[in-house]
Amino acid sequence: MMQQATDFLFKINKRWYHLLFWLVAYFFWVFIFRNGTLVLTRAITIQFCYLIFIAANYYLNASYTIPYLLNKKRYIRFGICFIMGIAFTSAIRVPVSEFVSTYIFNRGNVRFNYFSIFCNSFVNITFWVLVILTGKMIAEKIRSQLYIEQVEKEKSANELNFLRAQFNPHFLFNSINSIYGYIDKSNKEARNMLLVFSDMLRYQLYECTVDYIDIDRELNYIRNYVAIQKSRIDERIKVSFYTGKIDGNVKIAPFLLISFIENAFKYVGFNENGRNVVEINLTYSGDMLFFTITNTKDAFTGQSKKALGLGIANTKRRLELLYPYRHELTIIEKEDCFEVILILAGA
Repeated sequence: MMQQATDFLFKINKRWYHLLFWLVAYFFWVFIFRNGTLVLTRAITIQFCYLIFIAANYYLNASYTIPYLLNKKRYIRFGICFIMGIAFTSAIRVPVSEFVSTYIFNRGNVRFNYFSIFCNSFVNITFWVLVILTGKMIAEKIRSQLYIEQVEKEKSANELNFLRAQFNPHFLFNSINSIYGYIDKSNKEARNMLLVFSDMLRYQLYECTVDYIDIDRELNYIRNYVAIQKSRIDERIKVSFYTGKIDGNVKIAPFLLISFIENAFKYVGFNENGRNVVEINLTYSGDMLFFTITNTKDAFTGQSKKALGLGIANTKRRLELLYPYRHELTIIEKEDCFEVILILAGA
């Protein structure tokens, strides 16, 4: 729902920008290209007619011929569609020009040179459509270049952070094995927790080097994490983790859900007279993955304690990059709990 609202607001803002551009272009043509033989009212009418035909050709090319023909190297079809669009609007302008002169400006005794009007219209419309389209393509090129530079900077920063955080996995696992050997054999819970932690670490280091991974492997990691957290939090807090039947080869970006689960355990509260839960649900139906998580919070916390950290912000960014227009994320803060609803399409 939030993603749809964002897209809707973006479309509204885009329409306002387009409207503002055409208004500026219209008044530019009226006052700059008005010659001495035309009164202002006639210049306004003529330029308005031109505006309609220029705008029609612009949107035809911007929405169809450029993305579907020119960008796909179908140059001949692009040229034919481009010329036919301008020729069609130029032909329409001939009777429009006659109608305006005859019935609006009352110049019924004027003889019209239809071919001349068509040629002038064709040249003017072609010129301004090319100018506007060229400006649009230059602006998109600049915007794309800035985006690429930003991505490269983020990539370089991430690589640097990764190198700084690197350690020797063999040393780490050997250390875990040594610690495991020192734990008393009667303390089965501690030994099992260490094995679970080792399994989670192995998953992070060796299995998550791809963009998407089998959801069963990700779920196993989440179960291990939940098991460790259950041993840490107050035993009176009820933790449930439900996964429906998932058929087929379903893949998901690794560590996409864990930030929300970490957040739930981090901010879960305990109320003496209320429910105290961390509820995790994951179901799959019709090529759609539905994930919900709810955690209660302390009654005295109120609205001041926000369960949104850097991990959630990073996850939102990953969703935008990995599931563009294919996800819907809703985070709700209620009086007694936090709730996250995530829907992934085509998972």
